[in-house]
Order: sequence, then structure tokens, then C-alpha cells
Amino acid sequence: MAFRYIWVLGFLALLIIVWAFWRFKDRSFRLIFPDAADRVQVALLHRMDWNRKQWQSRLFLLGLAFLALAASGPQIGTRVRPVERKGVDLVIAFDTSISMDAEDVKPSRLAKAKFEIGQLILKLKGDRVAIIIFAGTSHLYLPLTTDYEAALLFLNEIDTQMIPTQGTAISAAMETAMTAFTEEDDKFKVMLLVTDGEDHEGQALELANQAVKTGLEIHTVGVGSETGSLIPIKSRDGSRSDYKRDKGGKLITSLMNPSILRDIAAAGSGQYFHFANNRDTHLDIAEAIESMEKRTISSHEYSEFEDRYQSVAFLALLCLVGSFVIPTRPNQKSKLDVE
Repeated sequence: MAFRYIWVLGFLALLIIVWAFWRFKDRSFRLIFPDAADRVQVALLHRMDWNRKQWQSRLFLLGLAFLALAASGPQIGTRVRPVERKGVDLVIAFDTSISMDAEDVKPSRLAKAKFEIGQLILKLKGDRVAIIIFAGTSHLYLPLTTDYEAALLFLNEIDTQMIPTQGTAISAAMETAMTAFTEEDDKFKVMLLVTDGEDHEGQALELANQAVKTGLEIHTVGVGSETGSLIPIKSRDGSRSDYKRDKGGKLITSLMNPSILRDIAAAGSGQYFHFANNRDTHLDIAEAIESMEKRTISSHEYSEFEDRYQSVAFLALLCLVGSFVIPTRPNQKSKLDVE
């Protein structure tokens, strides 16, 4: 048992203290002045029925106690309430290659992408989300879930050191994404490919064409600029130690490849987006996802306790009404007995 407003029980404790004090005071008076107490009781019996008056007081105090208990919001037992959610299955393929550390988008391509995707997840309403990370290889990082807090937690831990094999295996990421979806429906599925598009490998366009036939819609997001940027090499403490160089010792400039991403989006019946400075691209992506046809996702919302104040409030009402309707005037027989 629990209480929604437990502080209200302080009023109930106060009632008990007042009742105990009143009883103690009444008994003390009878012990110290027994004759006076008898004369007072006899005098009162001419004006009221003493037993009824006591019952009236008891019911009134009991009604106040029940009222305080009801106001505290008692909660008893557990309840499982089924709810229906409408949404799509969204798989986010996140590029974690070292080129995502380039700083042509501030503070870096990776940081900008994580921020925008985090804002997108916060705007989801009933959609299931999964995360794939890829560089030279691809891995399912977070299976489909409606737990957005867990998704944000996993997202925040993504960095460019997670996959030792470097590269940008877009094809492998798309294959992993296709296996991440359930096979229940041939629609309501969308993939969001977040990458700088550099050094793409495999048959991404062919896979996009195959994915569309299974009901999968593919949106692509380019991260970076076409002018490019050097790729910083960071030490363990996160500070920059140098920039990436080729075998000849020359600095490597990482260039975003928007053309391949546009082609993949077109083949996948989706849209191409671009994460850039001073632009909230996640709003456009959220709008595109919201415009998709949704399916009903059955789930359950668990409530740990169920409110049960109604019955207690009803008892309070009965006691209070009873305290006011009980007659306290003595009948003629009671008066004769006293005389």
C-alpha cells in the first residue's frame, strides 16, 4: 500500500492526538472531581441524550479520519493497462569511422550527428528505434525498442574507437539494417543512414533497390562539408595530438560525398538531408517520419499501484452524515429516569 500525498496523513495523526487529549482530560476531571462530574452529567441529561451525543462525536471524528485518509490518495494493488501506439520501425545506421572526427561541422561531425539524432529521438511518438554502428564492419548496437531513454544512453556512448576496422562500409550497414526489422509487415519500416559518405564500399545502390521491394524506406544524412577538413588524431584524454596522414606523410583531407547519399536516398524512395552548422535538420527528418503511414503497435503500460480513495471517501461521507442526523435530544422516558 502507498499514498500519493502522504503528508496529508499528518492531519490524521493530529486528530488522534486531539482525541487522546480529550479522553485524558475527561477522565482526569472525573477522577479529581467525581461529584461535580456526576452533577454536570445529570444536568446535561435534561438537555441531551448523553449516549447519542457520544456516538455523534465518535462518528464525526471517524468521518474526519476517513476524509484525511481519502485525501492522502491511498493506492493498493497493481494494475496493467493495455495501450495502443501507432508508429514505424526506425533503424538508424551511424557512421563511426575516424573521418567522423573531422571538424568542418562544429564541434565535430560525430558530435553534431549525435546531437541531431538525439533531438530526433526525443520527438518520436510511439515509433520503435534501433541503432546500428558501422565503419569497416557493421554491428547491431541497439535492437528495436520504444525505450527512448535507453536509446539516448546508447547514443551518447558512440565514438570513433568502437570499431577497430576502419572504412565506411555503407553496404554492410544496409544489410544489417534489413535484418534488424521484423518480418511481420512489408511496410512501416524506415532506415536513416548517417554518414559522411567517404570511401563507400560494396553495392549500396543495388541494396537500396532490393530494400524498397521489402517495404523499407531509406533516408540518408550527409555529415560534413564538400570543402572537407583534416582528420584530428586524439589521445586517450581526448586532446588533439596530430592529424591523420597518408603513407607519404601528407595530411589527409576528408571530403563529404553527397552524391552517393543522394543516389541511395533516391533508390530507397527516401530523402537526402544534410547536417550543417546553424541548422536543425532533425526537424525535417522528424516531419518526414511523421508523414509516413503508421501501424498499431500493441504494448502495455504498467501502473505500480491503483487509486482506491473512492471507497474511503464514501465511508467518510457516511460517518459525517450520520453524525449530523443522529438526534441528541432526550426522549420523555430518559427524562423521567433521570428525575
